[in-house]
Amino acid sequence: MEIVFYIHILAATAWIGGALLLFALGIFLRDKQAQANVYEHLGPLYGYFETFWLVTLLSTGTIMFIHHGFGAVFENAYDSDLAQTMIRKLFLVAILTFLTIIHMIIAFKTHTKTRSTWQQIISRGSSLLIFFLNLIILWYATQIRTML
Repeated sequence: MEIVFYIHILAATAWIGGALLLFALGIFLRDKQAQANVYEHLGPLYGYFETFWLVTLLSTGTIMFIHHGFGAVFENAYDSDLAQTMIRKLFLVAILTFLTIIHMIIAFKTHTKTRSTWQQIISRGSSLLIFFLNLIILWYATQIRTML
């Protein structure tokens, strides 16, 4: 199980690290043309990179969920801090996955094309929400690990 946990941490590092990098680029790279050039070249690679790591996170997370008997925790100790923290984390992971899918659909559909106003709003809004959800989910993950 240690290797699964190691892969899970590696995947979280890649997933969140990539989000931090793009978030920083969006803030500190002020030249809009430079931003467009970076995202044009980095975007597709980043999309595949992040998809791989998100699938890895979901897979290893499911394996650890089963291994640690969280199903039994939900059945027998639903009101416990551990169960409630896990429920909140799983809910946020579901939202994050949904937002990521929406963001990826827009990103791949509009790559090197001009986005509509709605596509721009949804794409940027989902990116921002994904970024903050990552940090909240990471917090819950540390809390769960402490409880185990």
